[in-house]
Amino acid sequence: MSSKDRVELLQGTLDLIILRALGTMGPQHAYSLATRLEQMADHPFTLNQGTLYPALVRLEQKGWIKGTWQRTEHNREAKYYGITKAGERALGQQTERWRRLAGLVNKLLLDES
Repeated sequence: MSSKDRVELLQGTLDLIILRALGTMGPQHAYSLATRLEQMADHPFTLNQGTLYPALVRLEQKGWIKGTWQRTEHNREAKYYGITKAGERALGQQTERWRRLAGLVNKLLLDES
């Protein structure tokens, strides 16, 4: 597929994606999180370090995720991120916000007369 067919993130959606992924998959280090999200996507979707790491830092600063250093399955040190109670609340709020936005966009697209 060409680069124009790649999935592009709307501003603000990456936080929701990360929170949902950590909420369902449990703690993950950045590489495993990016790899798993790429595998789940129906269309080409790449999370590069320049996109993912700032989002993880931002979410950690908000208190929505917490990082702890652990050993990976390959015996390397990596920071594993897990969702916090505050992150679970934010996930609920962000999910509702996304549903409202998606509903509006869907309604507008269906209104093509």
